[in-house]
Amino acid sequence: MNLCVILTHHLDGTQGARYPVKIMSKKEIIEELFRRCKAKGSLVFDNTLVRDVLRESGSSTNPYDMTKIDDLSKLPQRLIDEGCTIVHLGDGRHKFLKCLDIVYHKFESIDEKEIIEWPYRPSILNDFSVSESSVLSLVNNHRIIHDFLYQDFSAAPKMYNSERKNNIYFEYYIGEEKIKVENLQIEIDLTLEFNGYVTVFEGKNTPSASWLENCNILQLYYPFRYYYNLQAENKLLINKLSACYLIRRKHEGNSIVRLYNYTFTDPLNLSSVKLLKKRE
Repeated sequence: MNLCVILTHHLDGTQGARYPVKIMSKKEIIEELFRRCKAKGSLVFDNTLVRDVLRESGSSTNPYDMTKIDDLSKLPQRLIDEGCTIVHLGDGRHKFLKCLDIVYHKFESIDEKEIIEWPYRPSILNDFSVSESSVLSLVNNHRIIHDFLYQDFSAAPKMYNSERKNNIYFEYYIGEEKIKVENLQIEIDLTLEFNGYVTVFEGKNTPSASWLENCNILQLYYPFRYYYNLQAENKLLINKLSACYLIRRKHEGNSIVRLYNYTFTDPLNLSSVKLLKKRE
């Protein structure tokens, strides 16, 4: 836990004593939100409560990032022990839900036969971006995604870069739990379309020496569901729909990329996630 110094000001303009205030970490703030929800007897909360806790804690964290938990390592141990995480309800509302094993999907192991040495002539710009979108640019520019998805280096999919979709309404299930989202905002890192084959992407750069072990599968489900609804409403003619999670890490001057391609066999249920293929 970090410390900050608060300087008080008297009414006559003079300064009062300095005193240290503990700044809560993101995990501690999430745990405090969980504690307050339990105390009031409702596990639903909104962004107003998030801002209140942030203000009281002295944290300058963006309140809209506070409820985004990409993988289990970012979740407080208390929530892990109770099997709970945060799901979004839309309109600035969220809920603590006992669905940890469904929401956080453990990445499948990569077999030796799925590891490919890829000729790599990096652009001068490749190593100057650590954004999540840079891994998507990498696999596109070096035709990795063309080989992985289409088995065709010459394929020319249409690319739609990072998009934010607003006013999303739908119902879905996490196991047996029915979730209704209203006025939800989602982000799609990348969408590719090739001959009616639509793939949505989530990309991550990891600075650590080890790979991510799991991901919040809602990051793939929301974009998948967005396009599924357009297909179901006959607004888009989609022949095939899938979701792809990409992870990149540096190793001895090289880049290593892992790709996991999924679908949801029951588009209305998050727990129906199914691996289609994987590669490193």
